[in-house]
Amino acid sequence: MTWPATERCFPTAVPGGLGLVQDLLNTVPSCRPEEDDLLGDVTAAQAWVSVALPTWAERTGRASVRLTLTEEDLPRLRQLREQMRRALLARCGTTSGETARFTSCALQVNLHGDAALTTEPEGEGWRWLTSAILCEALLAQTTGEWRRLKICRNEQCGRAFYDRSRNNSGVWHSTRGCGNAANLRASRQRRRAGAESEPAPDTQA
Repeated sequence: MTWPATERCFPTAVPGGLGLVQDLLNTVPSCRPEEDDLLGDVTAAQAWVSVALPTWAERTGRASVRLTLTEEDLPRLRQLREQMRRALLARCGTTSGETARFTSCALQVNLHGDAALTTEPEGEGWRWLTSAILCEALLAQTTGEWRRLKICRNEQCGRAFYDRSRNNSGVWHSTRGCGNAANLRASRQRRRAGAESEPAPDTQA
């Protein structure tokens, strides 16, 4: 099983069910000009969810899930995706935080005889998927994994990636790609700034 959106640019997948959140974030086109928005139309969205949800079920030990999306579901899913991207960017200080109310959803919490608690998404279409996405984000917050899910600082990329650095300091989804490109641009800017600050040569005889 694979995460179809995330694997388009091969960033490191996040562990467990949080991969579903990362995959939603990566349905947005980036990295390559020929990439499509996987939430751009029903055909693309259904193809994405038909692969992503079996992967999620396998990674979380759940029963297989079938979800049918309609045209009416897509604006809500794109809104959720954009809200989550903005929130992650704000957390990293890339953008300012927002005070507007974000998406909420219904979630079923079950108490079992052995005192174990389990969660199940509720609803249909975008509601069910939103419930699953936010539930995984909440669970990841309790384990500390949520803070490692980030958006690449390269604006031309914008990939969601899982920061595996020891001190959680990563800002690029690929240090060899986006990181090197950013460092090269910064080096060129410093050279240009240095050249402009040098005094003009004295041409007087």
